[in-house]
Amino acid sequence: MSLSPKALALSALYRNCLFASDAHVDAHEHVANELADHVLRWKHGAPDSAMFKGELNHLRMYVLRYGAGVEVTPRPFDDFSLVHTSLSGGVEIECDGHTLSVAEGRTAVLAPKRRIRLRWLPGTQQLIVRVPNVLMELVASPERAEAGLVPGFMLPRSLGSQWDLIAQSLLNILSMPGDTPAKQDWVEHFERNLALFILAHQPDRPEDTMSLQRPPHPVLPGNAGASGGGIKQLDAVLEYMDSRLCAPISLEDLARVAGVSYRTLNALCHRYYGATPMELLRNIRLDAVRARLLVDPTASITETALAFGFGHLGRFANYYHQRFMELPRDTQKRLEG
Repeated sequence: MSLSPKALALSALYRNCLFASDAHVDAHEHVANELADHVLRWKHGAPDSAMFKGELNHLRMYVLRYGAGVEVTPRPFDDFSLVHTSLSGGVEIECDGHTLSVAEGRTAVLAPKRRIRLRWLPGTQQLIVRVPNVLMELVASPERAEAGLVPGFMLPRSLGSQWDLIAQSLLNILSMPGDTPAKQDWVEHFERNLALFILAHQPDRPEDTMSLQRPPHPVLPGNAGASGGGIKQLDAVLEYMDSRLCAPISLEDLARVAGVSYRTLNALCHRYYGATPMELLRNIRLDAVRARLLVDPTASITETALAFGFGHLGRFANYYHQRFMELPRDTQKRLEG
């Protein structure tokens, strides 16, 4: 079962509420004490903040909400990384030059070296796992430990259920009574599994999150159905689109990522999404524009459209209206006041 704000596994966290407040100042102090000092700017919506905590051997697990939309600019993390899972709502994250859109149900790993900024949508609630570097070093090879984690990357969609299982296992351990040696060994086992999972699925190099990656065994057009009916190919395409929302993408790029012909890729996209590959890319970019406008109703529509690859503003407005039944300015007006 995927994680959501009402997931039973989260009950162990909800029993330990660090704070719950509708005052702006309370949220900053508590979050800074638990995670990192930061600048917190409140945007649109009424504050309804709360933070819940669970602690294991190495890991700390939190559920955090602000209620309103916020912009958070922390200091780079010195001795830990964070795993963010959107239980509801979404967060747009700028991490050392990479832009990550963490929609509901998605997970991002953050280990910034220079700069990080997070824009939370109103109503967003996040499960946050604080992973100390010492745990990563315990399980990593000497080369990996010295290099550290990639500054910021999304877990692939295809790994979402595996991550949920790991997180829920750790949450269930929080509910276990007592503190026996056997329980501590069990905790250590799952904590190491989490660290290994992150290391195993991070990109090899920071630039890999923004570069073209070819599958090791290209799938021939006639064999698309032999690998989950094309699901793996489409997962690769979607991950590539997500990683390059602000960069040029061609149909040739997408076909190479999927390891199929243009014709096969077009058939797969129509089969699962009812759209061509480039229409699918356009819709994902439109969703990213809408998320940005919802996070920051004062953002420039023109600059936002250009940032996400829409060079023709008239066509952009038409596409936006077709998808959301309103113009971009209407999206911003609904949150004003």
